[in-house]
Amino acid sequence: MSPAADPASVLLLGATGYVGGRLLRALEAEGMRVRCLARRPEFLRPRVGPHTEVVAGDVLDPVSLPAAFAGVATAYYLVHSMGAGASFERRDRDGALNVAAAAAAAGCRRIVYLGGLGREDEPLSPHLRSRQEVGRILRESPVETIEFRASVILGSGSLSFELIRALVERLPVMVIPRWVSTPAQPIGIEDVIAYLRAALDRPPGPSRIYEIGGADVVSYLDMMLEYARRRGLRRYLIKVPVLTPRLSALWLGLVTPVFARIGRELIEGVRNPTRVHDPAALADFAIRPLGIRAAVDRVLRHEDRETAETRWSDALSSAGQSRSWAGVRFGHRIVDSRTVHVPGPPARAFAPLRRIGGNTGWYFGDWLWRLRGALDLVAGGVGFRRGRRDPDRLLPGDVVDFWRVEAIEPDRRLRLFAEMKLPGRAWLQFEVDESAAGCTLRQTAEFDPAGLFGILYWYGLYPLHQLVFSGMLRAMAAAARREPWPPARAAHTAPLGMPIARSAP
Repeated sequence: MSPAADPASVLLLGATGYVGGRLLRALEAEGMRVRCLARRPEFLRPRVGPHTEVVAGDVLDPVSLPAAFAGVATAYYLVHSMGAGASFERRDRDGALNVAAAAAAAGCRRIVYLGGLGREDEPLSPHLRSRQEVGRILRESPVETIEFRASVILGSGSLSFELIRALVERLPVMVIPRWVSTPAQPIGIEDVIAYLRAALDRPPGPSRIYEIGGADVVSYLDMMLEYARRRGLRRYLIKVPVLTPRLSALWLGLVTPVFARIGRELIEGVRNPTRVHDPAALADFAIRPLGIRAAVDRVLRHEDRETAETRWSDALSSAGQSRSWAGVRFGHRIVDSRTVHVPGPPARAFAPLRRIGGNTGWYFGDWLWRLRGALDLVAGGVGFRRGRRDPDRLLPGDVVDFWRVEAIEPDRRLRLFAEMKLPGRAWLQFEVDESAAGCTLRQTAEFDPAGLFGILYWYGLYPLHQLVFSGMLRAMAAAARREPWPPARAAHTAPLGMPIARSAP
């Protein structure tokens, strides 16, 4: 028999995402007992409070769900697979069916789900159709489900806001396709979190849908013009009669942080009007969302901090579907390693590593890194525009351009996993070893090739990798030497060692 549900216990599915991360902070601030399900719990644990539990699992793995739901009264379902390519509808459907079955078996009392607005009697985009199908699956389960349907969500770091901000900031003259005139009802992220939190306090009842939106009905064009007005920017608009979602997505991938695959699904959804038609949310909740001007003002106040609480790119799904290498025989892992001497303590040698990527860059050949990012965008990858959350602090799971932090040990080790398109898997690792004369900074590139093409890829680019990685390590050592440090600890003047490269197939 399942353990009795604790009314104060909450299960959060999707805590690594943009909305989930914000909701987690709100629940923790109230001292609630929260359990988070994560595919990579090691990425999430450094981000949660001391009383929040993180368990390993996946909504697509039904075996992992019973333990996560044990003793839970309310479950938030904030998972979607839009970055998973053509299979995202099937994955979303399977995840919803698994969660509905696990919640019912565990005696969970309520599921709270965030979906998308759109009239069910109109042809919907695949993205909106999938979001509403997930809601229907959950509502048809034995567990009471509150489904919130929202339009564009505006918040510092949100996908929609990053799109608007990048277009307006970077393009003084904009080609405007027809889809930017579609009506929407944008809502601020703080108002979305308020609705999700308030769902915990609703009395028991039947499953139902709440449509939520801001105070104004506007278009993407209106939102861009409002952003430009608040920033004091003059922008010239050229309207064109048609620009297909595919071409629009490629265009977005070149000028914004949104890569082509997610951009296409986003634009497909933008072509559908997303307005609130049922005012029940205003009647049942004491929440009055802001209008577009106040919402944009609030976003800009948070954006000025330089770092946002959560960003759309933090979610693992922002990298697209993780490629399954099942059945593919990898060759022996190829390792390329080099070292350089850095005077001073480990913290000094590690300081440039904390800042790698983003606005700091990669210390050598930045134009080559950006070229690689542009090629990745053309291939449908994440490109080089995701940047990083914080300019001086990294946590496991953080995005660093087209890499992700797999592990970090302060002043000792940083390991990055590549999320660009590759014929294999790649890692870049840095290690700091202390010695009597200072420190040794070791850089190791690892590549696990998939078949012959993977091997040809590695050795075809080997001379370029040698140039870039060697130059990077030397520049990092030079940056560490310039790092301000107490004179007593900065007195070591041992010369820089030349990188020692070795490659083992």
